[in-house]
Amino acid sequence: MVSLVDATKDKYATAILNRELQPIQLIIDDADGVVKDNNIAVALSLFARDKLGLSLGDTVMLKGEKRRETVCIVKFDICPTNHIQMNRVVRNNLRVRLGDIVSIQGCRDVEHGKYIHVSPVDDTVQGITGNLLEVYLKPYFGKFHRPVHKGDVVIVHAAMHAVEFKVIETEPSPYCIVTLDTVIHCYPIKHEEEEISLNEIGYDDIGGVRKQLAQIKKIVELSLKHPQLLKTIEGVGVGV
Repeated sequence: MVSLVDATKDKYATAILNRELQPIQLIIDDADGVVKDNNIAVALSLFARDKLGLSLGDTVMLKGEKRRETVCIVKFDICPTNHIQMNRVVRNNLRVRLGDIVSIQGCRDVEHGKYIHVSPVDDTVQGITGNLLEVYLKPYFGKFHRPVHKGDVVIVHAAMHAVEFKVIETEPSPYCIVTLDTVIHCYPIKHEEEEISLNEIGYDDIGGVRKQLAQIKKIVELSLKHPQLLKTIEGVGVGV
């Protein structure tokens, strides 16, 4: 027989889980403080953290307007309510700009990677003769447990150079945590191939609908800044 206390605990745990898995939308700001030079971190306000049920160091899934995804680690900093701070590397992986809207939700139980395939972008390794795996990748991934997502571009600084590596595949897919036990495979790709992926077409690239897209964006931003309006205006669809 289940006691009342146990039932209450189960309901509380379920409520926390549901809150973590329910995405919210935030407005993108440039990174500052602890996330400025961190390519796997985002900063959230206390409001966003509490709404998502997140703690420091938790992993989150981010989705951009072009249906691009990446995974990051939560850091807390001075961040306005309904905003999220991320640096240029994270924004590029999501194909978003400052002021765009991003969807964020908790990403539970991210598995440790068995292996990942990464490729150095060719024109970022010109003049480099050292072993990329030993000089760049192992030190970068060996310092911390870092989340990676298939399609991400990782920028690694070492030996007075910055090398870009594109994540081609992960196991498990499409994302994982890279640890000391994760096998890293590395082979090159051409910069032109990465430029093609960076220029993927999204809704904001389609001609003739910019006015409508701007109106939709204003509505979403208004609802984020003033959520009480949705409670007072009848007939507002859940999609807004």
